[in-house]
Amino acid sequence: MEWSDIRLFLAIAREGTLGAAARKLGLTQPTMGRRLKTLEAAVGHSLFQRTPDGFVLTDEGAVVMGHAERMEEEAIALQRQLAGTENTLSGTLRISCSDWFGVHVLAPILADFRRVHPNVIIEILTDSRLLNLARREADLVFRIRSFTEPEVISRKLLHIPYGLYVAKGSDDPSPGTGAGFSVIIMDEALGSMPDVAWLKGRFPNAKVSIRSNNRDVQARLCADGAGMAVLPRPLGDSMEGLKRVDVSEAPPGRDTWLGYHQDLRRLPRLRAVIQFVGEQAQIIQRLYR
Repeated sequence: MEWSDIRLFLAIAREGTLGAAARKLGLTQPTMGRRLKTLEAAVGHSLFQRTPDGFVLTDEGAVVMGHAERMEEEAIALQRQLAGTENTLSGTLRISCSDWFGVHVLAPILADFRRVHPNVIIEILTDSRLLNLARREADLVFRIRSFTEPEVISRKLLHIPYGLYVAKGSDDPSPGTGAGFSVIIMDEALGSMPDVAWLKGRFPNAKVSIRSNNRDVQARLCADGAGMAVLPRPLGDSMEGLKRVDVSEAPPGRDTWLGYHQDLRRLPRLRAVIQFVGEQAQIIQRLYR
C-alpha cells in the first residue's frame, strides 16, 4: 500500500463523500472512485459502506483508519523535521489568522516583509477553525487563545484594544440604558465573547439588530447605520464612516498569540516572519497606548 493510497483513504474517511475528498486532494471524483476500488481490491476488503448520506467506515475500514492515522503522523513529522533543517530564506510559509486580523494587521506587515524577502511565498488562511500545527495545516498561527499543545512554541504578540463605534453623524448611545439604540454583535456560537457581555451589561435596553461572526461585516453594517458595534481598534479606527464613542470604561481588549510547531523553530523563513511581525507589532502596540 502506497502513501498516496493512505492519503486517499483518509480524505474519504474524513470528508464523507468522494466529491469532497476529491476537492481536498485536487483530483476528480471519477479518479477517486477508481482508485478506491483498486485499493479495496488490493486489501481484499470493503473499507466503506456506501449510504445515502455518504461513505461510512466498515469494521475493516476502522482498523485501517487507526494505522493510516499513525502513518500520516509519521509522514508529516518527517516533513516538518526536513523543513526545519532548510537554511535558505525562500519557499512557502502558510499562516493562519482571523479574517479581520489578516486584513487590517497582517496584510500591511506582510506586504512590507515581501519587499525585503521576495523569495518567500506567503499563504494567508483566514479561518475561524483552530488549524492543526502538527499536521502542517498551517506553519504559523495567530489567534486570541493561548496554545496548550506541548509541541507548540508560542508567545503573546500584542494586546489589541477594542472600542465602541457608531456611524458618523449618529448620536452617541445613552450610557446605562441604550434605549432606542440597536447593537451588532457576534453570532450565537460566539455569544460568550467578552465584547458581547460588555455591550449587554452597559446597554441592557438596546436591541440586537444583526449578528455576524465576521468583524469586517460588523464594521460595514455599523458604518451603514445598522447599529453600534464593539470592534478591534485597528479595524474600527481605519474604516471610513465610523465614529468611536468616548466611554468611561473601554470594552475589553484581546491578547493575540502566535504559535508554531517546535520542529520548525530553525526554519529561516519562519524565524524571519516572526521577527518582522514582532517588530511591527510593537509599533502597533504603542499607537494604542
